[in-house]
Amino acid sequence: MAVHVVNEARRCLHCKVPQCRTGCPINTPIPDMIQLFLDGQTRDAGQMLFENNPLSVICSLVCDHEKQCEGHCVLGRKASPVHISSIENYISDSCLERIRLEHGEPKPHRVAIIGSGPAGITIAVLLAQKGYPVTIFESREKIGGVLRYGIPDFRLPKSILDRYQNQLQTLGIKIRPNTSIGGALTVDDLQRDGYDAIFVGTGVWRPNKLGIKGESLGHVHYAIDYLVNPDVYRLGDHLVVIGAGNAAMDVARTALRKGVPHVTVFCRSPKAAASPRELDYAKADGVEFIYGMTPVEITDAGVIAQRTYFDPEGNPLRQDPPALYPATSVVVSISQGPKDKIVNTTHDLKTTAKGLLETDEHGNTTRAGIFASGDVVAGARTVVEAVKYSKIVAQEMDRYLSSLD
Repeated sequence: MAVHVVNEARRCLHCKVPQCRTGCPINTPIPDMIQLFLDGQTRDAGQMLFENNPLSVICSLVCDHEKQCEGHCVLGRKASPVHISSIENYISDSCLERIRLEHGEPKPHRVAIIGSGPAGITIAVLLAQKGYPVTIFESREKIGGVLRYGIPDFRLPKSILDRYQNQLQTLGIKIRPNTSIGGALTVDDLQRDGYDAIFVGTGVWRPNKLGIKGESLGHVHYAIDYLVNPDVYRLGDHLVVIGAGNAAMDVARTALRKGVPHVTVFCRSPKAAASPRELDYAKADGVEFIYGMTPVEITDAGVIAQRTYFDPEGNPLRQDPPALYPATSVVVSISQGPKDKIVNTTHDLKTTAKGLLETDEHGNTTRAGIFASGDVVAGARTVVEAVKYSKIVAQEMDRYLSSLD
């Protein structure tokens, strides 16, 4: 542990109006957590964290804490804020197997969860605790979705997800791996077999493309594909990553760890979209950044790009003519959208202009009994946002299922 969590907990001022809690998208009871921990009631603190956020241990590792809880800590105004993420991680990680997980009084209505990413896991836990028989349908061999196949192990150890799977099964949740809904099985099949409510949390796995010449060449890849299994890629000596969000930082840092000696990130604007912490780590790892880069073509020799220079306020000053920037491989990382397998095999399920599932504020889709939240509704967002809205959707699914009695 990089910080002494007990000492960090002792630094908490226990503010009457805790801004740290205000800054947390899921309103984690941070002062209560810290006080229980200091009082030697760590298990109770872990129980409270899990009940508020079933993915507490994961959020403690991957949230943008500088903008959220820690960014709102009053101590940060003149010194360093309390390292809340380390305290939460220590508590939730040590208590994951110790908290009480109880399946509620059995209810007759069966629930299907399509996708086992942050939204799917949250919905599954909450509804199983209410007594519903829940089955998760996961298209890959292991649960986790973007948590497992989109975040590198050095940021989120996959062993945590294996522990979550054990906890899900402790709750009586059934898991069907390697089962893609929209293929051999459809939503209609699930409803035929007695699933009275279906939740769609399939995420966004179709990469956005640049739309420029050379994008189909053999040394060009997409970030969401690369992060699934970096070991199958041979990137050569110089990788160019196009895009500068958090996923691009994950690609760049992973490539360096896999032996690529030189990694350069092309950012179109004068400022990267990635969080300051991720940028700092990428720079510390040795990633090079070039700002104002607009790719116009990809060739066998590298990327032809036009560079724009900006003033300190971010206004463009001048542009260089397009030039070749040598690279042995290119990874495109400009976000992603949803696949359309379920939509194409399910009638009356509407999507937005971006291909995202259309829902109301409670997660109801345009077909009765089918609900959705997470990235497949909102686009690529954070884990804690997926949990926040999935809690609302779980309540709506419970209300809907109760109305069927």
